[in-house]
Amino acid sequence: MPSPQQLSRLPFGLLFGLLLANPAAAAAAMPSGAQLQLLEKALNGGAELAAVLENGTGLDVTLVELRRRALLRQFPDARWQVGPGAPLRDGSATVQLQVTGSRQEGPTRFRLEAQQQLVLSSSGSRINGQTVIREQALLRSGEVDLPVSLLIPDAVLTGQRYDLDVLIDEPLDGAIVAGGLVALTGQQVSALESPDLQLGALGGGGLFKTVQAPFTPGSQTWAVLLVHPKGLVSATKRVRVVTDKAQLNP
Repeated sequence: MPSPQQLSRLPFGLLFGLLLANPAAAAAAMPSGAQLQLLEKALNGGAELAAVLENGTGLDVTLVELRRRALLRQFPDARWQVGPGAPLRDGSATVQLQVTGSRQEGPTRFRLEAQQQLVLSSSGSRINGQTVIREQALLRSGEVDLPVSLLIPDAVLTGQRYDLDVLIDEPLDGAIVAGGLVALTGQQVSALESPDLQLGALGGGGLFKTVQAPFTPGSQTWAVLLVHPKGLVSATKRVRVVTDKAQLNP
């Protein structure tokens, strides 16, 4: 079981925004397959990010590089994968970014898995914009991955009340489980800060909470922590806040 000191150092802020930065609206042409291959190579340290990315709508090359380095400090073996994602309802192509990594801290090994679904744009020579469609990250410890379901929507309407449910997908068999959930501020997300997260004993095999979306469009970002005798699961999830029902499932 991780110690309280280890729990306080979990990189919740780092889990969010660890792939590309600044969700915004992308436009213009999609990047080529060769550009996506070069992006993967650059993220994995085999090329310069400036050779494939340029500042534009939703992209700050310096910030992407800073976040990449921050992630590698936490997870030295981190690896990025870039590939095609599921198309949107209007036929727009998307890109799936995934990152995995691990680190050893005393007797505890932490394992990271994160995904983003993006719409990217290209100036022709370099990628110059993005829209984030979906984003979440999971950090686990323990000998085996504790099976959990993160039942948090990708998008909600402004002002909507919605459920945040995190389920442990196996019988507790008398195990005592603690957990907590908190919204990350924009400052915490931008600065990759970890929030103060209060833990409480959980019943019913998970964490269940109903929250309300802001009345202005944008996004909410949630940090979750579950502590189980077999290990812990921490997660971050970005929820888009939109004004039109058609935007809920792009």
